[in-house]
Amino acid sequence: MRLTRPSIRVLVAGLVLFTVALAAPTAARLVRPADLTTLVTPPPGSLRPVTAFSHVYVIVLENKAYRQIVGNADAPYLNELIARYGLAESYQAVAHPSQPNYLALVSGSTLGVGNNDPHDVTAPTVFDQLEQAGRSWRVYAENLPPGCFPGATAEGGRDGPGTYVRKHNPAISFTGIGSSPARCSNIQDLTAFDPAAADLEFIIPNLCHDMHDCSVIDGDAWLRTFVPRILGSPAFQSGGALFITFDEGSESADASNHIATIVVGPTVPSGFRSATPHTHYSLLRTIQDSWGLACLAASCAANTLGEFFR
Repeated sequence: MRLTRPSIRVLVAGLVLFTVALAAPTAARLVRPADLTTLVTPPPGSLRPVTAFSHVYVIVLENKAYRQIVGNADAPYLNELIARYGLAESYQAVAHPSQPNYLALVSGSTLGVGNNDPHDVTAPTVFDQLEQAGRSWRVYAENLPPGCFPGATAEGGRDGPGTYVRKHNPAISFTGIGSSPARCSNIQDLTAFDPAAADLEFIIPNLCHDMHDCSVIDGDAWLRTFVPRILGSPAFQSGGALFITFDEGSESADASNHIATIVVGPTVPSGFRSATPHTHYSLLRTIQDSWGLACLAASCAANTLGEFFR
């Protein structure tokens, strides 16, 4: 049968209405957490291109506000690194107390955790993403006992005197890692540290060396002995990046949670400082973008620290 012009117009109108009807339920559906990786994007212009790092190292220190580190004579080594490399001047932690910040650094979320008690949580992490992408990871936690240790604290061991605390080791809290001997074997004590062992390496000093129980002077002196092991390695020199940050500021009442984050890399301009606002989610997003990984939860709306790697 031959269609006339009026019948064609009726047919087209019907197809449009049918298409709208099909689309309406999709547009109105609830956004599940898994959808955030595709539906939430950073504001325009907030992402800077990030180079593909050869290796990434993250050292997390404890409970010191920005003003307690930057320009402080008690932290000469950290300030040497700031002068030689870069400083994120407007970097904020995302929570109080400590543990939620560690979870945020690797999962993009505090996961509803608001204390330092042991928690077993289930959520995707950057460690999962790395494995899925054929990359590797390690967590080096000072004074950690062997054998996928699940305890809240430990003393001594191969690393010598010092105290390990689970609340500063985010990997062990994720059930997909903590329940798998093969996967949690990636969590090792600091004696095992090897700057070429994995693509991503989280370094968790003990309660003295991270400045939690000891002074800024003590923590800075430890960094002076440890950080050159990274900077002098071919793994770092071939295009690596080192981020030294703090879990949170010094006081839980400090709403700004302003902390120092030092950005170190062979291509970071000497003395470069960025006033761009950043958070722990920005650090996670920087790692993800560098290696083409999807974002996770709040990292989807975060910017990167890409301005340091021009």
